[in-house]
Amino acid sequence: MSLNVNQSILGGRISTDVELKQTPSGTSVTSFNVAVDRVTGKDGKKITDFITVIAWRKTAEFVTRYFQKGDPIFVVGSIQVRSWDAPNNGGKRYATEVVANEVKFVESKSSSSPQTPPNAPYAAPTGQANFEEVSADEDLPF
Repeated sequence: MSLNVNQSILGGRISTDVELKQTPSGTSVTSFNVAVDRVTGKDGKKITDFITVIAWRKTAEFVTRYFQKGDPIFVVGSIQVRSWDAPNNGGKRYATEVVANEVKFVESKSSSSPQTPPNAPYAAPTGQANFEEVSADEDLPF
């Protein structure tokens, strides 16, 4: 049996400017860093990691439209490692980054309702709700 799992889940704040770019073939892409805290050692010291995230196509367009530096963000993706030869015999270089499959809004601590992007279409809940009408003179079940 072969086990291959490559999934990363990040929750943090965007620590770089987000800018939409296009590949020569016209594909939308953006990259940004997410600052994520982790606790190390027995003393519980927090260290912040700055993780590079790459978003493509509609995900890239969504991120650049609704997020900016400092915003909280939730990212689900996969880890990729790229390598290349540096010019002028600079040796082999490596980059480890998360390729975003999903990006979501995060509710801020000061907000009691989730953030909704401006002009976002309303999505009705799926499925039928099973509500039962209760008249004012009936006893409530609680």
